[in-house]
Amino acid sequence: MGKTTGFLEYNRELAAYRPVSDRIKDYNDVVTHLSNKNIMIQTARCMDCGIPYCHSLGCSLHNLIPEWNDAIYNNQWQEAYTRLEITNNFPEITGRICPAQCEASCTLSINDSPVTIRQIELAIIEHAFNNGWVIPNPPEFESGKRVAIIGSGPAGLAAAQQLRHMGHMVTVFEKSQKPGGLLRYGIPNFKLEKYILDRRLKILVEEGIEFVTDVIVGEDISARYLKKKFDSVLLCQGAGEPRDLDVPGRNEQRGIHFAMEFLGKMNKHLMGEISEEKTISAKGKTVVVLGGGDTGSDCVGTANRQGAKKVYQFEIMPKPEEWTAHWNPQWPDWPRILRTSSSHEEGCEQDWCVSTKEFIGKNNTLRSLKCCHVKWEKQDRSTGPIPVEIKNSDFTINADLVLLSLGFVHVEHSRLLNEFGIEYDGRGNIKARNYQTSMPNIFTAGDANTGPSLVVHAINHGRCAAEAVNAYLKK
Repeated sequence: MGKTTGFLEYNRELAAYRPVSDRIKDYNDVVTHLSNKNIMIQTARCMDCGIPYCHSLGCSLHNLIPEWNDAIYNNQWQEAYTRLEITNNFPEITGRICPAQCEASCTLSINDSPVTIRQIELAIIEHAFNNGWVIPNPPEFESGKRVAIIGSGPAGLAAAQQLRHMGHMVTVFEKSQKPGGLLRYGIPNFKLEKYILDRRLKILVEEGIEFVTDVIVGEDISARYLKKKFDSVLLCQGAGEPRDLDVPGRNEQRGIHFAMEFLGKMNKHLMGEISEEKTISAKGKTVVVLGGGDTGSDCVGTANRQGAKKVYQFEIMPKPEEWTAHWNPQWPDWPRILRTSSSHEEGCEQDWCVSTKEFIGKNNTLRSLKCCHVKWEKQDRSTGPIPVEIKNSDFTINADLVLLSLGFVHVEHSRLLNEFGIEYDGRGNIKARNYQTSMPNIFTAGDANTGPSLVVHAINHGRCAAEAVNAYLKK
C-alpha cells in the first residue's frame, strides 16, 4: 500500500501540541494539525504487510486502514473518505480521542514506529467536512417501525444513525439539556471541542433522527409509554454508577467529588448551561486526583486550567514500565507501558501503589488525606495479586479538593430498568445475548451492556445492536 519503500524512507511524524504556556489559558484543542502534504508522506509508510492487523486485531470497527492510506498517497481524498465512512460513523471523534490500538498492532510496530493511523483518520474526515462531502443520507424507504434509544452517547448515536439508514423512525432520549452523553459532558473541550459534536448532530437531525432532551426516561416518561409508542427500545445509558471509596471521612468531609461531576459541571459552564459559581472550582487549591486513567488525566488538565495551586495524581496500581523505544514491546497486543498525556505535561506530580486510608478535615471541610504505599502480592494460585500495605509507609498530604476517578462499576439500576424487568449479569450490567435483553423487544449496547470501555468499542456495539434490532423488526 502507498509507496512500496515508504516505510524505509520516511520517519513517523506527529502533530505537535500547542505550547503549554498558551494552551493552559484556554479550553481549546491542545493539538495542532499536519499539512495535507505531510499527511500524504505519512500514508506512504503503510507497507504491503500482507496481514494488516491494524484493521482486524487492532480496531473493533474493522476500519479499512490500508485502503485509506493508499488512496491518500495517490491524492484520492474523496475515495479515502468513502472508505472511512463505510465502517465508522464518527471518525472526527475517534480521530481525536481513541487510544489508537490499531497503531499498536501495526506491522511496523514489530521493530519500528507505527503508521500514524489516528492522525490520518482525522485528516481525512476534516478534509471531507471542509469540502462538503459529509452530507445527510436519509433512507430511501420508510419501514414504518419506531425505535426508542435511551442515551445519546457514542453507542446510542451510532445505533440511531444505522437504524435510520435502515428506514426506521428513531427517537433518542437524553436526560441532559443537549445530546452527546459522555462525549459532551465527560470529555473536556481541550480534547474534544463541542462544535465537532454539534456539527455531526446537525447531520443526524437532517437525516430524520429525533432528539428529546432534558427527559429522564422512567420518571418523566414511563416504561409503559415506551412499550406503547415504540416497536423496540435500545438501552444505551452507559455505565453510570461510579466506583466510590469506602474509607473514613468519605461522607463527612466537603471537598470530595466524583470526576464526572467535576468535569461535567465545567463543560456545562463552558456551554453556558450553568454559571461559574455552580462549578466545582480548583482555583487556588491543592488538588488530589485518585485514579490514574484517562479521566484522571482530564481532571488534571481541567484543574490546571482553573488555576489549581498544586495537582497530584495517585494510582493504586503499580507504575507501568517506562518505555522509550519507538516499537511496541508486546506487538501486536496493547503495550502496558507508562504514558504521559498533554495534561501531565501541564503540571502534575504522580505516584503509584498509593492507597488512601482516610480523609481528614476540620469543621467538615477536607484538609488532608492519610495514605500508604502498597505492594501487589499473589496469595494463591486461584486468585490474582492483591494490594498489601507496606509497613511504616504511611504519609499525609494536604488537600483542598479530591477528585475520585476510580472508574464505573455498572449501569445505573434505575426505575426504568426495574419497570422493564431487565435482568443483570454478575457484574451488574444489563444482561443480553446478541444485544437482546431478557425482554424480546428491548435491546442494549455500549457500556450499559459491557461495562466501562472505549468510545470506539461503544460505536461498534451501537452498530452491531442496530443490526440486531433491525433483524427483530423484520420478523
